Amino acid sequence: MKVRAFLAVDLDEGLRDHVSRIQDTLKSADAQVKFVEPENLHFTLKFFGDVGEGKLRRIENVVRDTLRGYEPFEISIRGAGVFPNPRYIRVVWLGVENPETFSDLQRSLDMEFVKMGFRPERDYVPHLTVGRVKGPRNRDKLAELIGELQNVEVGSMRVSEVSLKRSELTPAGPIYTDMEVFRL
Repeated sequence: MKVRAFLAVDLDEGLRDHVSRIQDTLKSADAQVKFVEPENLHFTLKFFGDVGEGKLRRIENVVRDTLRGYEPFEISIRGAGVFPNPRYIRVVWLGVENPETFSDLQRSLDMEFVKMGFRPERDYVPHLTVGRVKGPRNRDKLAELIGELQNVEVGSMRVSEVSLKRSELTPAGPIYTDMEVFRL
């Protein structure tokens, strides 16, 4: 049986309230945005899609081997942004200040995943998705609020583990379950 899987770093629980307050500010735009539930907030390192049991075991081995070269590290979450661009907003996110170690970790993992047949990530930007735009209503107001939050300080957290997660899509939204948690 195949599972929809991805590799992620969970947002520190101590920062969820602050991110929820930022989401509340963005909600005041009354735009068509599906906001990420606080317990689902994470930094995606790699989305695998539907993978079978054998490939999951190989992914776990690659992650274990790659993480041996890393110690826990601190990141600072700061500034709101959008993908793909401010004129056409699809994703609203919060960024990582000085993301070098985070980006290096992602690149190291991705190089190994490419050897397994996965597509390489292009132009990876470490980010915390806070919402996905579903329609055009009040998009200008949303863009204005995001602009006002471009330097917002969220806080710092220690990256000490990476989670291989299963994503189950439901009408109420995705349900994420940790299949394996790897310590740095």
